[in-house]
Amino acid sequence: MLDATLKSQLKAYLERVTQPIEIVASLDDGAKSRELHDLLVDIASLSNLITLRADGDDTRRPSFSLNRPGEHISLRFAGIPMGHEFTSLVLALLQVGGHPSKASAEVIEQIRALEGEFVFETYFSLSCQNCPDVVQALNLMAVLNPNVRHVAIDGALFQAEVESRKIMAVPSIYLNGEVFGQGRMGLEEILGKIDTSAGSRQAEKINAKQAFDVLVVGGGPAGASAAIYAARKGIRTGVVAERFGGQVLDTMAIENFISVQETEGPKLATALEEHVKQYDVDIMNLQRGQALVAGVDGGLHEVRLASGASLKAKTVILATGARWREMNVPGEQQYRARGVAYCPHCDGPLFKGKRVAVIGGGNSGVEAAIDLAGIVAHVTLIEFDSQLRADAVLQRKLHSLSNVKVITSALTTEVLGDGEKVTGLRYKDRTDDTEHALELEGIFVQIGLLPNTDWLKGTVELSARGEIIVDAKGQTNIPGVFAAGDVTTVPYKQIVIAVGEGAKASLSAFDHLIRTSAPA
Repeated sequence: MLDATLKSQLKAYLERVTQPIEIVASLDDGAKSRELHDLLVDIASLSNLITLRADGDDTRRPSFSLNRPGEHISLRFAGIPMGHEFTSLVLALLQVGGHPSKASAEVIEQIRALEGEFVFETYFSLSCQNCPDVVQALNLMAVLNPNVRHVAIDGALFQAEVESRKIMAVPSIYLNGEVFGQGRMGLEEILGKIDTSAGSRQAEKINAKQAFDVLVVGGGPAGASAAIYAARKGIRTGVVAERFGGQVLDTMAIENFISVQETEGPKLATALEEHVKQYDVDIMNLQRGQALVAGVDGGLHEVRLASGASLKAKTVILATGARWREMNVPGEQQYRARGVAYCPHCDGPLFKGKRVAVIGGGNSGVEAAIDLAGIVAHVTLIEFDSQLRADAVLQRKLHSLSNVKVITSALTTEVLGDGEKVTGLRYKDRTDDTEHALELEGIFVQIGLLPNTDWLKGTVELSARGEIIVDAKGQTNIPGVFAAGDVTTVPYKQIVIAVGEGAKASLSAFDHLIRTSAPA
């Protein structure tokens, strides 16, 4: 199952195991069970501390549990955790085997203190780059607290279960049989939802913080770069972010970040955060900006947060990035995650053998259509303009696929459904204003980005598109308030540009500090 290179790497990791691990597999006579059995045999052969039993009685087959003999750890994988989930498997083996987690002591104590019964089920796909964060967080909670049980389920392998629960997006998380959440969620975010007093405790800590020299709002590439450049100047630096990594977390393949030939969004996001942590930077994650109040308390700027906390700073760098643009048509919100999706890499496997549409003819839309064509029965790509806007090489690949149809000069007007899931869409032909309907099971929206500036309206000056207007130094219309990255009017929304703009805004903020604080 595992090639020689992967075995060698895994064996090196498993040398960190200090406690016995028991793997109990529940199998049937199917090909996938044989494949899983081969994988588990390979794993057990790499460490004397790992034993394998194949007499499990779980109803989900193939599946396997990880435990320490004589202890109660309820951690299970239903399916074969390869692809993006192989890392989740390795981490689970290490943690069950006694290797300490990288989570902070405070978070670990919070997990151990949880009371009650928490039975989590996570539906994932092997191509989903958002799923491992959820799986790994809940696995760790199951290792640390016997009140927490977790099973990670490959939705593509257990399709009957997925269909009965009407799951059309991953990761989908259930707690005690009820929907708990969908989409990427980190450990602290999950804890915040089940430990209801955690938010107020965090708000109290934030309110007690002294004013920063530079406060960066946003934890994407621009925010991380700004924080590093500020901290290197030896000034008091803070980062407040709704989720560290920003939109990069939702990006699959990255092949144009100079000096890094190829990586994936979550890996780059982790590297950005680790780089920031090398410096004296106060990171406040899972905090969303709600209002900016300029020039309070003798010139300090104030950032008020949705949690009720607030922070003050001499200078502020706004790097809140952008989000996927929505179609804003009837039915879109009603059927979001029930057929309307925004991540083809994550959710594509759930539409195997079905008919889907992709909205948008730019690079992201055409790439999505190409990827989906290898999974689904048929793809209809709908473009508002009279021609596709994607690169020529992508268009050639698209037109070579037999199960793809392209419709141009089309305006999507409505998402159709039966009350539970998407059944189609309606669009208008812009050449003759005729209305048409398509029968579909899924719609993937790929029509660009919207800047995250709703909370800034009435403070900094915004363009007609809602972007923060900045000058060549990243300065906004408010002295001491700077902006960088996809949230600004700077053209070309690229990671490498955001990193440079973050550094520039930080240097400009430092220049502002030394000029305004210099003695007369």
